[in-house]
Amino acid sequence: MSYEQKLMQMKKLLKKTTSKVVAEDVPEVVKPVAKVPVYEQQWLDAGLTKAVNKHGIVYKRIVEYDTDHQHGNIILSGLKSTIDKWKKSGEVHPLSPDFSKPLVFFDTETTGLKGAGTLIFLMGFIEQTASSFKMTQYVLPGPDHEAAFLYATGLWEKPSTLVTYNGKSFDIPMVETRWTMNRKELPPLLKHTQIDLLHGSRRIWKGEMATFRLPAIEEEQLGFFRQGDIPGHMAPIIYQDAVKNGRAELLMKVLVHNEWDILSLVALYIRSTDLLLKSDVRESAVTHTNIGKWFGDLKSHDRSKQIFESVIAEYGINHPATHFHFGFILKKEQAYEDAVSSFKIAATGLTGRERIIALEELAKLYEHKLKELNKALDSTKEAIKLLKADSYLAERFRARSRNDFLKREIRITRKLFPRQAHEATKNG
Repeated sequence: MSYEQKLMQMKKLLKKTTSKVVAEDVPEVVKPVAKVPVYEQQWLDAGLTKAVNKHGIVYKRIVEYDTDHQHGNIILSGLKSTIDKWKKSGEVHPLSPDFSKPLVFFDTETTGLKGAGTLIFLMGFIEQTASSFKMTQYVLPGPDHEAAFLYATGLWEKPSTLVTYNGKSFDIPMVETRWTMNRKELPPLLKHTQIDLLHGSRRIWKGEMATFRLPAIEEEQLGFFRQGDIPGHMAPIIYQDAVKNGRAELLMKVLVHNEWDILSLVALYIRSTDLLLKSDVRESAVTHTNIGKWFGDLKSHDRSKQIFESVIAEYGINHPATHFHFGFILKKEQAYEDAVSSFKIAATGLTGRERIIALEELAKLYEHKLKELNKALDSTKEAIKLLKADSYLAERFRARSRNDFLKREIRITRKLFPRQAHEATKNG
């Protein structure tokens, strides 16, 4: 399909938006560094407004949403209680905001995925105000105005907590790169706190979702289905056409695409926090176990234990993965008998690597804590047998574990039969 055909196809997706676009006061005019684009009037007619700063020209779009605006199944007003939940929890967590900084939801659109010539052509921000949510999108008129575009975002003015989706790996490094390219003209870029919801989604829904692309998260977790959206890979082509020929109709569809991305960040943050901090949210055993493990990895053992106990109370022995992780907490608390019970359920119900680790934990507890050497030896022999039979185990894990279990078997045998070991040593 040719370039022109692709554009014609995209025009069919155009629909009227019901968003409330807010007119902004015209700022004090400063003489721009670069020329006014020849297509400026076409962009203004499409709904963008013009802003001028000491570095040049930038175009923007501002949309305000009432606090009761609903995105999918999530009402935006829930963000206030979300922040309150984090304050009350006292948890130190990757999704917990820095309460000393404003919480801003942020997303970019770029002309490519990598390379020194890749530009950010659209940056969007949503922040909660006293009575609404305000979204501001900045659009790059062209490379000559890049310094003005970056300056207009205010990322140099005050530190924020930026909430993104894959922002730690893509959006923020891209901003840093473009800022560096314009460092002679711009004030230094501030260091902002980052919350990356892609990482959070992977931790929460691991084993539950086939893909963690944002549209999949929107549909499965937020109940939001995009209607008339442009394919993401078309955004750079549409932007380049808008700069080349001034056609802004499809460019506005790119802005709506970005708008939905950012609204989804707000909704996903509310949803994720509810799952992490509210004990009455019903979700699958897999999801709650993932959350409990995440808190455990963060050394928040009380929260982790509470979640595991809730899952076990509802599912009993039917979800052995929960017992596997719960066993480590019980072991840490020196509740060795209870830990053995949990690891037994895990060793019986799980497969692969986790089953071997559960047997190892049983062997350790029986040998060193409960002094039941025969049971320690049984667990060790069972693990050795499985290591030999399970062809799906990684070879490196299999070799290392087999060596450890063989050493353990020899040591336990010597403890059980010290006379035989002595005689074997004497005869040898």
